[in-house]
Amino acid sequence: MNLHVLRSRLRGEILTPASRGYDSARQLWNAAIDRRPAAIVRCTSAADVASAVRFAAHEEIFPAIRAGGHNVAGLASVDGGLVIDVSQMKRITIDPVERTATCDPGLTWGEFDLATQAFGLATTGGINSTTGIAGLTLGGGVGLLMGRCGLACDNTIAYTLITANGDAISASAKEHPELFWALKGGGGNFGVVTSFTFRLHVVTTVISGMILHPFARARDVLRHYRDFVQGGLPDELTVYATALTGPDGDSLLGLTPAYSGQNLDEGERLLAPLRAFGSPVADLVARMPYRAMQQIFDAGAPFGIRSYWKSTFLEALPDDAIDTFVECAAARVSPRTVVKLEHVHGAAARVAPDATAFPARRHAFNFVVLSLWDEAKDDARNVAWTRAFAGAMQPWSARLVYVNTLGDDEGDRVRDAYGENYARLAQVKATYDPANRFRRNHNILPLSTAGA
Repeated sequence: MNLHVLRSRLRGEILTPASRGYDSARQLWNAAIDRRPAAIVRCTSAADVASAVRFAAHEEIFPAIRAGGHNVAGLASVDGGLVIDVSQMKRITIDPVERTATCDPGLTWGEFDLATQAFGLATTGGINSTTGIAGLTLGGGVGLLMGRCGLACDNTIAYTLITANGDAISASAKEHPELFWALKGGGGNFGVVTSFTFRLHVVTTVISGMILHPFARARDVLRHYRDFVQGGLPDELTVYATALTGPDGDSLLGLTPAYSGQNLDEGERLLAPLRAFGSPVADLVARMPYRAMQQIFDAGAPFGIRSYWKSTFLEALPDDAIDTFVECAAARVSPRTVVKLEHVHGAAARVAPDATAFPARRHAFNFVVLSLWDEAKDDARNVAWTRAFAGAMQPWSARLVYVNTLGDDEGDRVRDAYGENYARLAQVKATYDPANRFRRNHNILPLSTAGA
């Protein structure tokens, strides 16, 4: 790569293995992925991104795109190649009257929430404040507000991106509408997004926290949880269930409600049956600022941990599925590991499966195994256990997966992320990236290549 030419066209910097700061810049959230790119282009503007993309095209390089670097598959980096890093691009503008936020791709959700909460506003944004807004939103964006507000991608109203030939274009319902549709869940396949505009909602104080039960009672608790969430919850209430290990080493089953309605007294009433069930070892549910809710899980998944995930949406959650969940979760090999059931309903479920690229709208539970551990010597055991758990849950799988949970060894499951939307996405890919320049992702092949 002739980096001298690119350096002359950038306001940002280029880091190579000889550069100070290279090692920290190449590190990813998932420490099990350790890649050494030949160069990292740290962009400061859309113009920098365009220059880097044009350079990649000229040099016939297939760059990786980095924003938050939180992707479990490590797709934000590549050995021996070029990384276009937008993590330093963090501008955000809030319009409190129109209730919109226009922002750069380098923001984390914590930074986004800090800006929007100054006006008492928010949008759906995952469950970790350290996650980047770009990757989560481009993959769909599941989160605790989705019952009331829909997915993160349901709240995008415009994008600006740099296409494979280095052009800057805008995508919205009126401009490039097919691309706009594809960006709502289709991942980083179509260009480098340099600006998102989100619709915001009034969210200030919420009711959240965890209700922790001894894992010995997990079967009963999960049956009650299933019946509770499928008993007609209002959009404003979403509840996740999580198998986890407490700080004292005890195995626990935690329920995490998120009530975001304006009537907090009504939220307390709705949660009473969930909180009254059984004999929890702790009930940490309380009224709290929205930002506090979004940081509940941060400590459990710090930057630099080793990780491997498996996930699938479930057709149903019958008693035998719960039994399998409990048996497998009880045998987890790392105390850091968590296993989640994410309830999908309300606004997220009322969107038609083909209205956005993200198709998984009709299944009430997303099952996610997030294996987390510290030492490389434990890689094989954790990976094997995770795969076995996922295999055991296959009888109830809907054969649809949230693309943001796919690992680096799951390229064959990309079609499972998009179902019947895949062919349409392949056509959009052929229009905007026919040479598949952006392939360091959960890749959608251009239509001519895909054979669709």
